[in-house]
Amino acid sequence: VLNTEIIRVGSSPPPAKYGGRHTVTLIPGDGIGPELLSHVREVFRFSCVPVDFEVVNVNSALETEDDINNAITAIRRNGVALKGNIETKHTMPSSVKSRNNLLRTSLDLYANVMHCQSLPGVQTRHKNIDIMIIRENTEGEYSSLEHESVSGVVESLKIITRSNSLRIAEYAFQLAREKGRRRVTAVHKANIMKLGDGLFLQCCREVASGYPDITFDSMIVDNTTMQLVSKPHQFDVMVMPNLYGNVVSNVCAGLVGGPGLVPGANYGRDYAVFETATRNTGKSIAGRNIANPTAMLLASCMMLDHLKLYDYATVIRNAVLTTMNETRLHTADLGGQGTTSDVVQSIMKIIQSKGQLTADF
Repeated sequence: VLNTEIIRVGSSPPPAKYGGRHTVTLIPGDGIGPELLSHVREVFRFSCVPVDFEVVNVNSALETEDDINNAITAIRRNGVALKGNIETKHTMPSSVKSRNNLLRTSLDLYANVMHCQSLPGVQTRHKNIDIMIIRENTEGEYSSLEHESVSGVVESLKIITRSNSLRIAEYAFQLAREKGRRRVTAVHKANIMKLGDGLFLQCCREVASGYPDITFDSMIVDNTTMQLVSKPHQFDVMVMPNLYGNVVSNVCAGLVGGPGLVPGANYGRDYAVFETATRNTGKSIAGRNIANPTAMLLASCMMLDHLKLYDYATVIRNAVLTTMNETRLHTADLGGQGTTSDVVQSIMKIIQSKGQLTADF
């Protein structure tokens, strides 16, 4: 049985409000985000999920940070969010920071977690892949510390701290133990960045010494990408700094069928934000009803697991996987001709046919 639930390491989710309902911040984002999240709401309504959404729109075309600050305030209030990706235009002034990055750093969502798993009914080169990627989410090359003191010479600072490296390593090993995993691989470039990546690797080794039941090894990032596409089954749990996490998680998503399939989560001590694992907007296919809704629906199931609404998560997740495997209704990214709406309608029919709505819980 496919299990895309991630065990939460750290704080408990916010308790349900009156009537057992949870309020979740919903950030539609750009590209295909708004349409995919409207389908999530449709499935939630159909399945009588006790979640109310507080919608906060973020306009990525604006240079001010008012919108994203409103979203951050709403997440602080609700504790949990589901989001589409917010476009970061590289043509905007250097003073304009990535909205996605601001959200993660402001809420200290230090652990990005992606469970890269082969899905039933999806044809890929490699079968039975089951890798967990733990990415440090708040520093590294994403520290937004750049300057051009001399014309034509840019200095971009990569920040690696001992405290954050120990924290993400501890998260990875604790998650590995809770999930019954046997190996943690630290991905790095310490042969070149001897101080920065050297510190990260040293912290991983320190934490590993406290987990004698789990095998620890390390691998240089360039070799890692080659090994992933040639022999991915050697990997179990992987932990890495921010930028390598971005690259490796996209490689892994490609291994199991692409960006439309894999969910992701961002966890901090106090807050959790769920989204698709690959943080692309899908702008080129927006509004055409051809985007694959699987990744966003599975992300919403991870959110339901986080809220301890396990029954609802299981019903929706099983319906998503049944649609993909048994009905073989695939969107264009998987070589099929189904529309987004077709897939969502099929999922709701399966939920209905099994009679697994709220009345049964």
